[in-house]
Amino acid sequence: MCGLMALFDTPWQSSYQAAFASIKSRGPDASTTWSDDRALLAHHRLSVIDLASGSQPMRTTDSRYAMVFNGEIYNYRELRAELETLGVVFATQSDTEVILYGYRVWGEGVLPRLNGMFAFVIWDSVEQCVFAARDRLGIKPLFYSTVHGLALASTLKPFFHLDGFPRRIDYEALRDYLASQFVLAPHSMLRDVRQLPPASWMRYDTRDGKLSIERYWQIPSAQRAAPDQQDILAEVDAVLQRSLQRQLIADVPLGAFLSGGIDSSLIVHYMAQAGVNPIETFSVRFKQAAFDETMYAKAVADKYGARHHIIDAPDIGADALVSAITLLDQPLADPAYVMTSELARLTRSHVTVALSGDGGDELFGGYARFLEQESDYPASAWRNALRRLIDLGLLPGALLRRSLSGKEMMLYRRVEAGPWKASRKSLKRYLSADAWQACHPEETMKLWRELTAGFGGQMDTASLMRADLWTYLSENCLVKTDRASMLHGLEVRVPFLDNDVLDVVLKLPASVHFAGGDKMILRRLAQKYLPEVVWQRPKHGFSVPLHDYFNGQWRAVCEDYIARSEQIAPFLNAAGVTQLWHAARLGRASRRLAYSVVVLLMWLDGNLVSA
Repeated sequence: MCGLMALFDTPWQSSYQAAFASIKSRGPDASTTWSDDRALLAHHRLSVIDLASGSQPMRTTDSRYAMVFNGEIYNYRELRAELETLGVVFATQSDTEVILYGYRVWGEGVLPRLNGMFAFVIWDSVEQCVFAARDRLGIKPLFYSTVHGLALASTLKPFFHLDGFPRRIDYEALRDYLASQFVLAPHSMLRDVRQLPPASWMRYDTRDGKLSIERYWQIPSAQRAAPDQQDILAEVDAVLQRSLQRQLIADVPLGAFLSGGIDSSLIVHYMAQAGVNPIETFSVRFKQAAFDETMYAKAVADKYGARHHIIDAPDIGADALVSAITLLDQPLADPAYVMTSELARLTRSHVTVALSGDGGDELFGGYARFLEQESDYPASAWRNALRRLIDLGLLPGALLRRSLSGKEMMLYRRVEAGPWKASRKSLKRYLSADAWQACHPEETMKLWRELTAGFGGQMDTASLMRADLWTYLSENCLVKTDRASMLHGLEVRVPFLDNDVLDVVLKLPASVHFAGGDKMILRRLAQKYLPEVVWQRPKHGFSVPLHDYFNGQWRAVCEDYIARSEQIAPFLNAAGVTQLWHAARLGRASRRLAYSVVVLLMWLDGNLVSA
């Protein structure tokens, strides 16, 4: 795993060092740059495969192509063998070289062949073009800007260190962040920086500045007929075995996160099945009994003879919270981020690579919200009349929820702040008048709504599960894991998101995941392989007790940021933000939204973004 940066015809080619240094933690083993008269490629390496000769930037023997790459390609050996039959002679044993020569032979056609997690940039010195791409679900990040030439980087952080780079807030990113606690691609919190969306490639011609972006993979629709349940279990079992076998490839020590839930416990099972011995496992122990899962993790570790490591959840004081948030490249209001960072820090002291159960809930139906249907909220004449009266200001906004139906009700239930002018979830409450206009509130969660509409036109279980893949999974869960782990130079792999697993599971009707309860497939596999104590208990999320922190050791620092909100973020409505904080602390408003605002203020205070 690595940190990359690439500059093409920019003013920063000779002063890139501070920007490049800002992502050093992503690749602590080596730092290398290469440049010609138009391009500069820079790479921080975390050595995992081919430790001796896999350094980057990497060039083809004819010097035409140069490349920087972040990620792992799990089928690179098979692709290497195929390329060798076509006459390619390799100089290293690395997956980087396979992508590089794969692109030379197949062009963008190399992308559907890659099974792994990746973000890479290739410079073609003959055509004077840049080609860049990300994996199917955006496991690895890639940001870019065309404000002066083309600049690309693994995260948003380097752009804050480019001398003179504009730091203007992206109001649409702000809108989506307040709605859902994360920023949705292609936006970033800086107006002049974009994220390359998952499953996409981009080509930039330095001669005329033309930029093209295309998807190379689409989330498929499910097949109509439901296969036999035993056949489903056998097929998923087999494909998960193959995924784990592939993702154990490494020339460094490897372990696994183990929360004690079904997903991470199955990862450990398949590691043991693949012959890993001993397995190194890692979990966090919370002081509050309601949040502590270590007894379940220990049951799994004992079953497979794992060498289990437990970190006691640190006392996350105010200073630790502020430090963790300001280190983020852009705000992310998942309260589990801080704990995930601590888990990654402990894990990195023992291994270089960890396997995670990320994606199990999104791919296999782990959330009750997937069972909601647009048809559960039918329109009616009285709802329409009620809505008109609320919009006219003749009835209070507190009644808005009762007036909603269909898709609008589904959106309302999924956001903390949205496009309604009056209600407890009104985004207008928390933004200045100018910001409210600039953020285009009517486009709240636009990508999510487009995705749900793209699978049959109805918001139902199948479309909701698929929409989460390029929204909640890619922009919250995978971002949290990537930033928390790479802060400590730890590579985290996600076997549930292997290409072959996606191809098998996404073709299944959504109903199979909820036959007899949620997450049927993984639950049945858990019943087959795991201790009963693991699969018989209710689902438990990895979170932190916000109520305790808001009324305890975080209270003073949070209230300080809230009091300075007008100074830090003039585009927020200070009165609305203050009211939200006090109500949330008392349990009378959304703690998640209040936490989102506090995180935003901390991040803005540390990164000096302008309106």
